[in-house]
Amino acid sequence: MTVAQTSMAAICVLNSGDLSSAFELSSIAGWNQTVDDWQLLMSLPQAHCFAIEADGQLVSTTTLVCYGQQLAWIGMVLTRPEYRGHGHARRLFTHILDHAESLGIQTLKLDATEQGKPLYESFGFRAEQPVERWVRPGGAATHSHKSSSGFNEDLRRLDIEAFGADRSPLLAQLANRGDLVAASDAFSFTRPGRVTSYLGPCVASDPYRARVLIRESVAASDKSWSWDLLPENAHAIGLARELGFTRQRLLTRMSRGELQHRRDDMIYAIAGFELG
Repeated sequence: MTVAQTSMAAICVLNSGDLSSAFELSSIAGWNQTVDDWQLLMSLPQAHCFAIEADGQLVSTTTLVCYGQQLAWIGMVLTRPEYRGHGHARRLFTHILDHAESLGIQTLKLDATEQGKPLYESFGFRAEQPVERWVRPGGAATHSHKSSSGFNEDLRRLDIEAFGADRSPLLAQLANRGDLVAASDAFSFTRPGRVTSYLGPCVASDPYRARVLIRESVAASDKSWSWDLLPENAHAIGLARELGFTRQRLLTRMSRGELQHRRDDMIYAIAGFELG
């Protein structure tokens, strides 16, 4: 760790030497991130990962993924159970907000659990919309082949229209780490998770194209799946039910700063609670 502030509980910058400790922290919380997911966060040039170390161990984390100066996403807000209630999360969250301000970020967003909402509201974040996790247990595969046309400039523009910011460096990394199924006007990513495989992000110009790609993404596998979606997209909800997924968990998407233009009706799966 590189110490950014010296105190009894020092704020530090996470690096690859902290992978196992960070993974342990998210695993204790029951989250689905893998070591590779943490490695992605630590290696992205536009990501900033901070932690608090106390008593010789990593006890709290928060990450910030920047999509230019237009938008940044806060995630991985974690504290070891035995260290909760000591102000570590608030101190670390204050630090990352100050860091975002120093970078000139216009809009900050995050996906909040019920436990975390009071903290974020105290910093001026407002509820934007619900985010739901849908899951499907493993079963017999119904397809045996997946094809991809690759992620290209047309899809980059499509994603900017839907997401409201350019996240092409992240999508390029996800393409290297997982599977991509794409058409001229839609794409769907999948990647491994600690407990289940993960579907997302998926962006499509219309419900039919989303249905084709998501079916191709998940039906070829007998693995268990997690799918995080925006329930305001009724087509995504209908498709999840059609493919045997059930609602498991509810979070709240929150934001602070300037209003952001986006097309949530084109987003059929988010990239992850920590990525947007």
